[in-house]
Amino acid sequence: MLKIKYKLGKFGFNEDLKMSLTVETKVWEKDWRFILKKGLIKKVMLGLGQSASKRLLLINNVDRPTEVARYADQLIHEGVLDDYLFVDDYASAALDFFKITKDDLGKGYYYSIAELVSIFLCETDYLAHFSGDTVGQDGMPSNWFDTAVELLIERPDVSVVNLAWDLKFSEVDKDAMFLEEIFAYGYGFSDQMYVIRSMEFKDQIYSYSHPDSDRYPKYGGELFEKRVDSWMRVENRLRATSRKWGYRHANFPAWYSLKGILWRLLRQY
Repeated sequence: MLKIKYKLGKFGFNEDLKMSLTVETKVWEKDWRFILKKGLIKKVMLGLGQSASKRLLLINNVDRPTEVARYADQLIHEGVLDDYLFVDDYASAALDFFKITKDDLGKGYYYSIAELVSIFLCETDYLAHFSGDTVGQDGMPSNWFDTAVELLIERPDVSVVNLAWDLKFSEVDKDAMFLEEIFAYGYGFSDQMYVIRSMEFKDQIYSYSHPDSDRYPKYGGELFEKRVDSWMRVENRLRATSRKWGYRHANFPAWYSLKGILWRLLRQY
């Protein structure tokens, strides 16, 4: 579990209590073999995820659920995961909870439902999300989530903390509204990686719109990350991006394609 190091008494926290954090990732038909069979999930769960109080796998839209579950069960046996769930089992309840419909999300439904389900079900104070094809930078301190949670406690105007996307630190600084030594602050949201307060994201925040959020790909429809970005801009909620540590993100090739075979042989992650 995560333990806050700084003095938190002024925020009303008992310094002897440990903070609760879920670290999660997700798989679907086109990537579960890379993530589960090839063990890429261990880079997240046994790296940064080792400080979490819960490590969760979200399984969405797979052709052979029983086979995928067998690999997930093995990862629980090995101590890599604490639990897994099938997104479809909770999708309707999550949409009802957030008062949005599948039609509201449009083409963005399949890009959004796993994240909405995870927030709906989250029982810890904080939630750290990695998309399945996202891993933290090599050499990162395993307790980096301490820093992220500390910031969320100290800065009520910050709603999201994330690592620098694809290690593009100069781009992070360029996009920021203002800089501090460790973090760059500004607007924006990506569903590739984020750390959030779970209760804040359980609120009715998914019906906002903002013209700057139209930059998201049209094929994604009114997807989760576009809706969060709109809410953050309308309500002046900030994102804090690490200026020192980042993540890598790359779309997986088809498993049986030549690229997929080469990828597995070369272990590109």
